[in-house]
Amino acid sequence: MTRQISLRIRKARPDDADAIAAIYRHHVLHGTGTFEEEPPSVGDMAGRLEKVQAHGWPWLVAEADSAVAGYAYAAQFRDRAAYRFACENSIYVHPDHIGAGVGRALLDALLPASAEAGFQRMFAVIGDSGNLGSIRLHERADFTHCGQLDKAGFKFGRYLDVVFMQREI
Repeated sequence: MTRQISLRIRKARPDDADAIAAIYRHHVLHGTGTFEEEPPSVGDMAGRLEKVQAHGWPWLVAEADSAVAGYAYAAQFRDRAAYRFACENSIYVHPDHIGAGVGRALLDALLPASAEAGFQRMFAVIGDSGNLGSIRLHERADFTHCGQLDKAGFKFGRYLDVVFMQREI
């Protein structure tokens, strides 16, 4: 049974960098959704946030009881100009709030915010084909499977696949 919490979705602010870095740190150290192996510093995460927002792309946070429960952002899929209408999403949820609808609320808000930023297609590049939570989240939001890279990464002593999903926005 999914537990629901009261959420407020808003644009991320520079003072969210500590909470964002802490959430991401957990996923770097304990998960396979990201292939990073060393958690970036708060300063590095603040720089990533600034870069995304400087382009006019969305970076959102979900608040529960005035604390950041998760975050999501969309950035151009690749740097070349031809990709200017395609974005990749990233969604990370605080471990205390996994399964409470935070990821879905963030994705539901990220889709229209990404369209407003000029993107027409969104890709999910999901680390680990066993990451069923992320795969199911995207399936429920009408993303379709569009490929898989076998053994694309190596983390925690094992090879990991990358699953690609997509949808029009």
